[in-house]
Amino acid sequence: MSEYKRPLSESDFENNFTQKKPLMNPTEAHFESSKCLFCYDAPCIKACPTEIDIPLFIKQINSGNLTGSAKTIFESNWLGNACGKICPTGELCEGACVFNHQDLPPIQIGRLQNFATSDAIQKDKKLFTPGKDNGRKVAIVGAGPAGIACAGELRTMGFAVDIYEAKSKPSGLTLHGIAAYKITNQEVEDELNYLQKQLGLNFICDHKIESKEQIAKLESDYDAIFLGVGIGATAQIGLPGEDKSNVVGAVEFIEELRMNHHNLKVPNRVIVIGGGNTAMDAASQSARMGAQSVVLAYRRAKESMGAYGFEYKLAISAGVDSLFNAQPIEILGNGKAMGVKFIKTEQTDGKLQNIEGSEFIVEA
Repeated sequence: MSEYKRPLSESDFENNFTQKKPLMNPTEAHFESSKCLFCYDAPCIKACPTEIDIPLFIKQINSGNLTGSAKTIFESNWLGNACGKICPTGELCEGACVFNHQDLPPIQIGRLQNFATSDAIQKDKKLFTPGKDNGRKVAIVGAGPAGIACAGELRTMGFAVDIYEAKSKPSGLTLHGIAAYKITNQEVEDELNYLQKQLGLNFICDHKIESKEQIAKLESDYDAIFLGVGIGATAQIGLPGEDKSNVVGAVEFIEELRMNHHNLKVPNRVIVIGGGNTAMDAASQSARMGAQSVVLAYRRAKESMGAYGFEYKLAISAGVDSLFNAQPIEILGNGKAMGVKFIKTEQTDGKLQNIEGSEFIVEA
């Protein structure tokens, strides 16, 4: 059962959604950065999807060169500040830190990355300039991380870019699809405004590209088109009753919460179906919004979940109850969901099978 009270104000919301990676102060950053051993094979770099030179930016922090540190980060990752907060660093760079083999806490790479880039953003440090105009234009469809990264690279090479975004604000998943306790809206917007000012990015929001005619128009107006349209809406699972009014996709729920904060009314009883990281975020946030009961239901065993272990622990610590080996078979209710009927499952010869006669109902 969740111990969080329903937030009635923005202050309440912020208290319930305390940042999991708070910004370091200079003393913390200097002490933490002094731990880096500057490993010759740098396993942290190998574990980083964007291959940031992590030992270098950490040493730059320790020597007081925050400008150089931020540039090192942004040169490999245009959303370096956001990624410092939302990346699963425990599974990536921090998980590869050699201190793990000494039974010591790994260096807090994500928070150090956030420290250096936040300093550049807050002080509006000039790190990049657009390349010499080459006379060519590129249309970028989608203002999420992929589109912004593409735009950053193109601008430094002298291309003019127009970034088309269906929503009212750019940033894609970073702004609309990440749990509020991982990064604030203000942090996302500050980084994007910083990049826009540095590189001269041109965003065209509330402009959905969805027809062949629109694509043909882009083809005639631009030298190239980059499609970075994202993952789209939550996939339906095909349950009877899935069309009821209070059945919502996890991605859509997270987006609505990010936009409306404490004004979003979450019911007292919530059931989240799934075992991935998005399901964990939806469950954890439901609990933080004051739901009295949040049940996380997954059709397989706990060990088979796709979610990172730390994400599951975070949900449980927020008061979420877990239900494993439970296959949903119907959403119950008259127009509005009042519960979910499940059937118990078991693994037999590698195959998931329903256990006949084991149906049960969880109220929602």
